[in-house]
Amino acid sequence: MKKVAFHTLGCKLNFTETSTIADGFKQEGYSLVHFTESPDAFVINTCSVTENADKKCRKIVKEAKRISPDAKVFVIGCYAQLKPNEIAQIPGVSGVFGANEKFEILNKIRSFDQSLSPLRGEIKGLDFIPSYSSDQRTRLFFKVQDGCNYNCTFCTIPLARGKSRSTNSDELIELARKAVKENESKELILTGVNIGDFGVINGRREERFVDLVKRFEDLEEIQRIRISSIEPNLLTNDIIKLVSRSGRFLPHFHIPLQSGSDKILSSMRRRYKRDLYRDRIETIKSLIPDAGIGVDVIVGFPGEGTNEFMETYEFIESLPVSYLHVFPYSERENTPATKMDGVVPEIERARRADNLRSLSEQKKESFAKKYLGSEFEVLFENKVKNGQMFGFTQNYIRVKMDYDPEWVNDIKKIRLLGLEKDLVAKGAEIPLPSTII
Repeated sequence: MKKVAFHTLGCKLNFTETSTIADGFKQEGYSLVHFTESPDAFVINTCSVTENADKKCRKIVKEAKRISPDAKVFVIGCYAQLKPNEIAQIPGVSGVFGANEKFEILNKIRSFDQSLSPLRGEIKGLDFIPSYSSDQRTRLFFKVQDGCNYNCTFCTIPLARGKSRSTNSDELIELARKAVKENESKELILTGVNIGDFGVINGRREERFVDLVKRFEDLEEIQRIRISSIEPNLLTNDIIKLVSRSGRFLPHFHIPLQSGSDKILSSMRRRYKRDLYRDRIETIKSLIPDAGIGVDVIVGFPGEGTNEFMETYEFIESLPVSYLHVFPYSERENTPATKMDGVVPEIERARRADNLRSLSEQKKESFAKKYLGSEFEVLFENKVKNGQMFGFTQNYIRVKMDYDPEWVNDIKKIRLLGLEKDLVAKGAEIPLPSTII
């Protein structure tokens, strides 16, 4: 039995696709092994959102060849779609498979030839391939949408993944039932490239994301559902109201901002301004006061001077959000932003990122402290560190407890006692008279 190891870079969407591809290898008779177990083949699923992701790919290829010098190394995914020739020149790479080919990699490997030139498929007319991956069985990341019709000036994702596309909600609901049963998962996370644009089938809008949310609300097989990152202009009042009334969707949103300056938002070609973003946050908090809200933000975009950065800092500071994901701007080939004036030095990008990360820590601490002494239902995961296990409350506060194997993939009622230095809440179990539902 041949052995294959997978490694995934980037977003949760990549992880769902790796899982689907790995299942195909398993059905073909391959043994799925850890990266260090000298496999016969490595498959590296790549991201290309930042320059750092490209560097990571090179490092992983080098490590793979060190572990198993005779193994084949195949690189797939977004970086493979954008720069196949560059990847093919990395020492040790055996094959490169882009957006079209990654789900056909088994067929490609069967007829593999060392002289095979790097493949880069056309991204027009890509099919939607449903996929999902479990996180230690407890949380299931479920892909409902792929591609993007937006053309933000900093982003390569439309080049790497093509146009927005989905399948119909009937197919997704049936697949979700199957996935939940197979993995015994208690929580489902709906994910995609631009998840709020769900419903485009064969280039035409057939459904809306709110329609899909309604269908998943009725999915009795799963206890908890989260919505992953969703654009503010696509997060409608109907969606927020549905979550506020839901017994299944959790009070947690992740909403990209990217900049708190209207001038920079225009340069980025984002489809909203500050006022709309603030309105979304205020609507959520008015209907779901305990909701956790995460924010993506890019610093050091061309043209972002001190004034524009301070606009962003002060805007975020004024919002009742829970945490930030901060990214220093990274130049990507074939994006309009690389031709813009006002380039911010990298050292200044790093300084601004540090400032916002400090603000994120303040937001995270303030949010968690509000709930000390409160009771939550926490889903515990199969991740152990220094004798501690971890899980998340409904509104995405991370909790740790002493490890108990019976608690893995179980929902426990927990009172938050205090906040540790790592901003993880320490909890205590509250015995229940009956099973949590």
